[in-house]
Amino acid sequence: MSRTVAVIGHGMVGHRFVEALRTRDVDASWNVVVIGEEHERAYDRVALSSYIGGWERNSLALAGNDYNGDDSVRVLSGRRAADIDRDARTVHLDDGATVDYDALVLATGSYAFVPPVPGHDAAHCHVYRTLDDLDAIRADAEAALARSAGDQPVGIVIGGGLLGLEAADALRRLGLRPHVVEMNPRLMPQQVDPAGGEHLTRMIGALGIDISLETGTSSIAPDGDDLAVTFSDESTVTAALVVFAAGVRPRDELGRESGLDTAERGGVLTDTACVTSDPAVYAIGEVAAIDGRCYGLVGPGYASAEVVADRLLGGDACFPGADMSTKLKLLGVDVASFGDAHGQAPGALNVVVSDPINGTYAKLVLSDDASTLLGGVLVGDASSYGVLRPLVGSSIPGDPVALISPVSDGAPALGVGALGDDAQICSCNDVSKGTLCTAIADGACDVAALKKCTGAGTSCGSCVPLLSQILADSGVQQSKALCEHFDVSRAELFELVQASSIRTFSGLVERFGSGTGCDICKPTVASILASTSSDHILDGEQASLQDSNDHFLANIQRNGTYSVVPRVPGGDITAEQLILIGEIARDFGLYTKITGGQRIDMFGATVDQLPDIWRRLVDGGMESGQAYGKSLRTVKSCAGSDWCRYGQQDSVQLAIDLELRYRGLRSPHKLKMGVSGCARECAEARGKDVGVIATENGWNLYVGGNGGMTPRHAQLLAGDLDTQTLVSYIDRFLMYYIRTADRLQRTAPWLEGLDGGLDRLRAVIVDDSLGLAADFEADMARHVDGYECEWKGVLDDPDKLSRFASFVNAPNVPDPTVSFGESHGRKVPVLLGEPTVRSNA
Repeated sequence: MSRTVAVIGHGMVGHRFVEALRTRDVDASWNVVVIGEEHERAYDRVALSSYIGGWERNSLALAGNDYNGDDSVRVLSGRRAADIDRDARTVHLDDGATVDYDALVLATGSYAFVPPVPGHDAAHCHVYRTLDDLDAIRADAEAALARSAGDQPVGIVIGGGLLGLEAADALRRLGLRPHVVEMNPRLMPQQVDPAGGEHLTRMIGALGIDISLETGTSSIAPDGDDLAVTFSDESTVTAALVVFAAGVRPRDELGRESGLDTAERGGVLTDTACVTSDPAVYAIGEVAAIDGRCYGLVGPGYASAEVVADRLLGGDACFPGADMSTKLKLLGVDVASFGDAHGQAPGALNVVVSDPINGTYAKLVLSDDASTLLGGVLVGDASSYGVLRPLVGSSIPGDPVALISPVSDGAPALGVGALGDDAQICSCNDVSKGTLCTAIADGACDVAALKKCTGAGTSCGSCVPLLSQILADSGVQQSKALCEHFDVSRAELFELVQASSIRTFSGLVERFGSGTGCDICKPTVASILASTSSDHILDGEQASLQDSNDHFLANIQRNGTYSVVPRVPGGDITAEQLILIGEIARDFGLYTKITGGQRIDMFGATVDQLPDIWRRLVDGGMESGQAYGKSLRTVKSCAGSDWCRYGQQDSVQLAIDLELRYRGLRSPHKLKMGVSGCARECAEARGKDVGVIATENGWNLYVGGNGGMTPRHAQLLAGDLDTQTLVSYIDRFLMYYIRTADRLQRTAPWLEGLDGGLDRLRAVIVDDSLGLAADFEADMARHVDGYECEWKGVLDDPDKLSRFASFVNAPNVPDPTVSFGESHGRKVPVLLGEPTVRSNA
């Protein structure tokens, strides 16, 4: 008989517990009831700041947080646990409902600490903890900007730790001038030492952020629409809003009120099995004071969740201790600390390399005999963090100064080969180097496979570069060869085409390859040639390189017939064009269907019918839909501001403009785009390779979204763009992708595999770090200027027209193998041997 475990709290750690339990509980011996106070189900609170700009709550949702299809899990969102009756083993909710349990897991996390400053509860005072908090901060920031007379409003952040600097960055992105107030003599006092704090203060101050150190806050008082904030030195600053980011406290009130033992400094007291003073109650995450200590990082929280899942299923797991190392990028500045960062061990020695000119600081903490690494601090350049952190407690492999000294070629001074098998590579999911090496030996031969089978790199992602290094160190050869005829990658072949000016496959294979080619390299070369010129896809030798769809400029279907999709930019179509499509479908006996991309597909055309169908479409003002090529398919749009009462921008016109701009653009894989006129996202833009969502101030640009077997949400590249900037960024993104992606690689895996990920992409596209922005835009301008409808190009060329026959030696004879049937009232293709009429049941 199944028992019930109630989980109070549906944050990251609560979700991890449910996942761990359900994965291991193959017999479904436990039913799970999750009680979540927020209306949103579990989301990535670590990435809370990424909500700014897109303002889409589901963008932070953790995978599987709805437990779809799992009858053993029930989620009660937007419901608060009011009290716990431990004798009756019942949780009472704020709406009067009750949840009975056999085991109870407290995953209530923490709350933002607000110092008892007079006026701390005034209007425009906020904390930085939840999506609702960020919405409230945004509203105040926008109101302040609206009433400002040209002066930049000030936003004060009380607290200069990790969360405070994150909040300061948020205020800066919202248009305010941040002013950080910290009582300690340095920023991030928990993570960095005094010298590292000096570097950090200098670098962040250079970004236009005001910083007051060793300063307290005396009072906060209303000052018209603003706040007058008085500091401990008696100075006063007028601010639009105040954000408290002075630390967190465990949410232990439920445990405390129900009589559970609590730790001296807060938190529900547990042993290393995460069991509280009540054997039926467990505590995990930030609320758990494991042996008296609370841990505020997600890694230890996940570890505690795994312990309780194991214990509920009869295991004997214990909390393994916590790695409190951190690596992050704040306001564009790399900061990392690990191990005994402050050198508190007796006799500890510090090795420091400080470069204030280049803005880097590195410190290693060694044992008193200088043989063992105890910890370290990195500011400005944290590239060596991944290898140094697992070495804590181990002998130093070489000169410690060399390990943190800048190297001229950019290569790390220390490789993963120096790490033992027990070195922890992924601290979030407790994955060791040995586990990764075993997975490689068992056949996991790329980063994606390692992530899937070990879980490494699937949380914060900071260890992903190490996964690639371990693969290389294990001797796994990651072949870049396109195929047996070209031993270079598609990206390298693209560069060879541009550099050599060779415009034929035979010329390329003669100079750079071998053999006669295959169905891999021929279409790839055809795509590269098409994306680097405006020649017709069927001109000259290119015609023989195309796959079946490009060869006939239509999509081949299961019985050898083709479907025709006229271009309808943005889904905007006239009544005359609708009538024309209907007449063509009727006259040629075609099956019609509205596609998911707002287009009309006509199925069942034979090869010889295609030119006649195209001619009528072209004469009616329609053109090639490009649904057949590895190219732009469609730009989907919503109703936009013309018709929709929620629309903030003219999404229809932008979708039309983008589709007309990028039509015919050949790429490594098909491309899809979407433009939504507001955050309601009716065009599903974040599921597209390029997604655009309107804001009050312009457009948000998302990239790298894909459907298919492995769906991916697009990620925010830049926000609140004017149309000209938006288009230039899309130009750059597409050309960078076309130049560097592998064959048949969609934008999502291309972006995932990009060294540096979204930060790297943003540097190239927005900051022009490679100096190639002008080249990318010039390449796109050439494409736009040279585009011609490929259907029309066939109709105007008798030689190309001659290709469109079922039989070359008998061009007017129809293909006798083509036949159709009917199913449920729909025309369907029939293959040889199948009945021509299917069941209508």
